[in-house]
Formats: sequence, C-alpha cells, structure tokens
Amino acid sequence: MDNEVYSFALKSALNEIQNICPDIRNSFIFREEGEIVATDENTSEKLVVHVMDSFDGVFEKADAIGGVESIILEGSKGRVNMSCINDLYLVTVTSRKADTNYVNTVTQVLIPTILRLLEKIHPAPLKSKTPSREAEIDVPALNETEEPLMEEPEETPETETVPSELPVNQLIIENLGGLLVPSDTVRIDSETLSEWEEFSEGAKIEEVEVETFNGKITRCNVKPVKDSKYEGKGIIRMPEKIQLNLEVKKGELVRVRPIVD
Repeated sequence: MDNEVYSFALKSALNEIQNICPDIRNSFIFREEGEIVATDENTSEKLVVHVMDSFDGVFEKADAIGGVESIILEGSKGRVNMSCINDLYLVTVTSRKADTNYVNTVTQVLIPTILRLLEKIHPAPLKSKTPSREAEIDVPALNETEEPLMEEPEETPETETVPSELPVNQLIIENLGGLLVPSDTVRIDSETLSEWEEFSEGAKIEEVEVETFNGKITRCNVKPVKDSKYEGKGIIRMPEKIQLNLEVKKGELVRVRPIVD
C-alpha cells in the first residue's frame, strides 16, 4: 500500500468527519517537517501552507520542552484546533459556535481508528516508498505461473459479497435514558434507517447488530431518534444496560448494521 492509498483513506475520513460535524469548515493532516498527508475536499493547499507556516514558530519553541500535544487558537469568527496523533498533526477549523467536545470526540476517535486499520492492513510508515519493491515481487510471480493470478480475481467477489449485503455504519454513542425508555432498544436517525430500508428493498428495519472495536456484539431493537438535534450527526442513542453489556460508554464509536429477516 503506497502513500496515495493512505492519503485517499485519510481524505475520505476527513470528508466523513465534515458530514458528521457540519461545523467543521476545514480539516487536514500534515507532518511537522512540512509534508501534507491529506486534506478534505473543501481545503486548498494554499490554505494548508498558510496555517502550517503559522505553526512554525510554535514547533521551534515546543522542541525545547519535549514537543507539542495540542494547540487551540480562538478568533472572532472561529477556532483552529491542532492535535498530535502519532507522528501526524490533525488540524480542524470550526465555527465559533461549534460544540468543541463533540468535534474532539469525533476527530479523536475516527482518525486514530483509520490509522490503526491502515497499520493492520500494511504495517509500514506513511512516508515509506513501496511501489518499486512491490513491482520486484510481482515480476517473478508472473514468470513462474499464471494460474494463481487467475484464481485471485475469482475469489475477490466472494469476499466482497458479505459486506455489500449488510451495510455497516460507524456511529457515536449518546446516552438514552428515561422512565419509559426500553432497555433493549437503541435509537438512530431516521435518514439512516430509510437508507437501510431502501437498500433492503423496502424491508422494515426493526433490529440492528451493534459491534464494538473490541469484538463484543449484541442484537437489539431500533427506533428513530425523537430529538431533532441528533439527526444527521452519526449518533446512536443507547440505554445504559446495553452500554454495560458491550463495555462501552458515551462518546465511543461502534459499528452498526441492520438485521433483515
């Protein structure tokens, strides 16, 4: 996996963050030495260079005290938040009215998760140049025999069949409480439920499977959210009982897929 694939995956993650948090106007990832790793589709390279230049003086002074973990700059029209993730720096530019806790929850969960997944797929640093090495490995494979290469395309559709049948959404946990709230039911925004029903050719979605990143899975009933402030924000409202069973809490990310009987 080369730098272009890493950048594409991270660019997609940044775009998804903006879909979840409309208050994020711009976002990008770079290295201290000045390399731009990924930007969202709304952010120009000129803007990135300008912001990075502004941080140069901060990095020089931070080296004397062992580095920098995060920086927050507040202005009259918005806020710039920079945080360190491994050897990368994530910058988000938000509106003044943005919910800082919500923005931080999304960015500090989604981006590290993507980086961990990329590391599992190909445990190599983002700066490594691997295409020429991969080409050297592929050439003798072509010379030895063509049969293994003919088998691989046949296996690919089979491995992709399962996820295509069951769409999976990554949602952030929000507490769901009250005297009349069923302990076995979660709530998801109606738009997501409608998309699942359309994908399932009109089948009504009444149950979902929730999976944590630690591998714990539970099946529970699902209904649309009632509070409009949770619509379109990638939220799953979850009772305390289900959170305890899954060993998760508010603000954490889970995978959710519909169940169609």
